[in-house]
Amino acid sequence: MTREYPPNVYGGAGVHVEYLSRELAKKIEVEVHCWGDQRLDEGNLHVRGAGPWEALAEGPQEKFDAALAAFSLNLRQMKSLAKIDVIHTHTWYVSMAGFLAKKLFNIPFVLTTHSLEPLRAWKAEQLGSGYAMSSWMERTAILDADAVIAVSNGTKADILRVYPELQPEKIHVIYNGIDLAEYDHTNDTTALKKYGVDAALPYVLFVGRITRQKGVTHLVEAIRYLPRDTQVVLCAGAPDTPEIAAEMRQKVAEAQASHPHVVWIEKMVTKPEAIQLYSHARVFCCPSVYEPFGIINLEAMACHAPVVASATGGILEVVIDGETGYLVPFEPDPTTGFPANQDQFARDLAAKISDLFTNLEKCRRFGEAGRRRVEEKFAWSAIADQTIELYRESIDLRTARS
Repeated sequence: MTREYPPNVYGGAGVHVEYLSRELAKKIEVEVHCWGDQRLDEGNLHVRGAGPWEALAEGPQEKFDAALAAFSLNLRQMKSLAKIDVIHTHTWYVSMAGFLAKKLFNIPFVLTTHSLEPLRAWKAEQLGSGYAMSSWMERTAILDADAVIAVSNGTKADILRVYPELQPEKIHVIYNGIDLAEYDHTNDTTALKKYGVDAALPYVLFVGRITRQKGVTHLVEAIRYLPRDTQVVLCAGAPDTPEIAAEMRQKVAEAQASHPHVVWIEKMVTKPEAIQLYSHARVFCCPSVYEPFGIINLEAMACHAPVVASATGGILEVVIDGETGYLVPFEPDPTTGFPANQDQFARDLAAKISDLFTNLEKCRRFGEAGRRRVEEKFAWSAIADQTIELYRESIDLRTARS
């Protein structure tokens, strides 16, 4: 169960489900229930898209409609789940589908948390009063799940801190993965030409959504502390709200006034285009303020790009400081989760980016080490095996209880 599935993928959870379901289908039969009009039957992989109650598309739109739509779709999808052996949900958008299926059909319920609503206070900006509903849906489901998958040890610690009632033995750490054949260095530069990136000029790259969580505005703030001729490529689209879109537009315009080589690709590019951008970046920057895992760092590392990233969450288990890139620490504000000293964070990002820009040999060494790390640690085949084993344990546990 997932909100995102191709072609409707805009974040790391959607990438995770796409590749995990494909790998699982090599070993077991898999149904993916998602948001949209997708329908696919390909070997063991069956994809079924659906939409929320039509009434939610009528009349004036409220911020809380997103939470209502999620709950309505979770209810609608119950009709097709009676013969399923195990249900596995991804993100709060579909968590109640797992909760309801467990109650109605006695199905073992596995939940992967890619983030935690109580740690994302800025979601109130996107969901309005629906943030209280999304938090309730997540809490209700996670406390009732037979097994909870954390995408990093850092996420496991967060789960136990936010939901201390949850039994620790229910939480299993299974990392995100990467398709090593698809994500690799390429010499193709057609995407760079298409989007106005100067292939002869080194550039720092950001890839991600325009959201508070991904911290792209902090990288834009850091531009003022980079040399004037530094090329910065912001591959940033899908803003959470009109307000953050307007803020981003203003900050980029201010940065471009003093730094002429700031390129903003205001959309989510295709995977082949992203791979080209990763492959030719001097540095990839992930300035997230909250990141349970950070699959974009795997993508960059697989393409031999050195990484400068925030020292937070699951990033600490992906990027090795001084070996595959640099980790930039910051002190989070206890209320917002944003850097308590945002200017210092911007300066520190710029310092690490500048260090790599002036040391081509270090970039090469970090890039090669990053590729080795993803090959050794993050192949999808191993992650699928761990997931299937957890399914079997959950089914056996439910059978024993019955």
